[in-house]
Amino acid sequence: MTRRTKIVATIGPASDSPEILEAMVLGGVDVARIGLAHGTLDEALARYRTVRAVSERLRRPVGTMVDLPGPKVRLASFGSTQVLLSADSLIELVPGLDSSSPEVVGVDYPDLLNDVHPGDLLAVGDGSVSLQVESIDGNRALARVAHGGLTQGRPGLHIPSDRLGITSPTEEDLRYLDAFVDAGVDIVAVSFVRSAHDIRRLGTEPHPRGPLVVAKIETRAAVENLTGIIAEAGAIMIARGDLGAELGIEELPHLQKRITRDCISGGKPVITATQMFESMITAPAPTRAEVSDVANAISDGTSAVMLSAETAVGHDPVGAVSAMARVAARADQEFDFDAWARRIRLLRQSAVGESVGARITDAMTAAAWRAATEMDVAAIICISDTGFTVRSMARFRPSMPIVAFSPEERTVAQLTLSWGAVPLRTDHRVDTSDRMDELITAARAQGLVQSGQLVAVLAGAGDRSIRATDVLRLSRVP
Repeated sequence: MTRRTKIVATIGPASDSPEILEAMVLGGVDVARIGLAHGTLDEALARYRTVRAVSERLRRPVGTMVDLPGPKVRLASFGSTQVLLSADSLIELVPGLDSSSPEVVGVDYPDLLNDVHPGDLLAVGDGSVSLQVESIDGNRALARVAHGGLTQGRPGLHIPSDRLGITSPTEEDLRYLDAFVDAGVDIVAVSFVRSAHDIRRLGTEPHPRGPLVVAKIETRAAVENLTGIIAEAGAIMIARGDLGAELGIEELPHLQKRITRDCISGGKPVITATQMFESMITAPAPTRAEVSDVANAISDGTSAVMLSAETAVGHDPVGAVSAMARVAARADQEFDFDAWARRIRLLRQSAVGESVGARITDAMTAAAWRAATEMDVAAIICISDTGFTVRSMARFRPSMPIVAFSPEERTVAQLTLSWGAVPLRTDHRVDTSDRMDELITAARAQGLVQSGQLVAVLAGAGDRSIRATDVLRLSRVP
């Protein structure tokens, strides 16, 4: 069985050479993430172009995702080597200072002293280091290191989101966005989303004409407004670092399950992120706990798992990808396909306020899953201009591959994020039975199905004014 869960890998100084990138793609990377919180715009664009060149050279679709910095508060740089913040030590937090040491830490947020209060617990980075604010005096805040640890570069500083006076997306986000939309990026992740309005403020065209928009869920407000955010976004990222700091780590596993379930029910891909294989920044293999964490996320239905510092600055980015691919492939084998599909059917039956097109698609994709399962088809061939049919089918997590054909190059790239999808480009729109037969033959030529096998073909070929998947065929592979 091929791996169904997708892998998102962050590209950074350790992985931005063509040779390393090529090895990572061959090792299992489906989507290359470029974070914009570190480095310059020119460096990020150079990484983007390198990913594109590697994808073309390998003749393999690789989605490109840029992650906008958002209104995240960051500490001034500690430098490129790790620095220890010792437990119980006192440090000064100084807004506007452009460098940091273990004793005096710069913060890039001018309103820091107004927005934090004595007694606040502030998380650094992904939360492995935390600071307790003791007093605010003049131009600094004095904090005690409640939990010590190593840090480097410009880690984030988590301040409760309801105190921050910055909205998302920021002016800097929009400037970065313009540059990458012009470059043709496939996917854009928006940081610190609080409501659907934050996504609308991007002003991009709907995908696939514009990038697929990923809303990062990392604030209390985002959890409270989750239904509207899922409806507006193209996909969701569970950013567990800030989310755990905001709502408490004891809530995080349950929120992760709920967000995953609601996203998949709505036909939206969901990425599980933060500290997946963090030990592999320096270690040759993940811990047992990390492997179990990844396997549990896959069991919960996540569409993709994400590597961050493991591949951006880790000592062995190729090894981290390979380890993730092995763990994900093995977890996929244990996935309870039938139980998940039944659960999704029940959730979709209880959905209210859906459009006619959505109800037609629900009925057709449920029928496709049932027919494909009962007839033991070799693959479900989905034909889609926008990816809607593919993402709708992927909700059911069928046990057979989803071969996703689209005439739109950007749709093919965006479908690299969709669970189970094998995205392929077709040179023409498919609106007749003969054209559908041609794609069955093309799937055979790719080695995805074999002569004599039965396949299901799913497409939207009816009334174009109603966005719906309305054609289902069972066909024998010639």
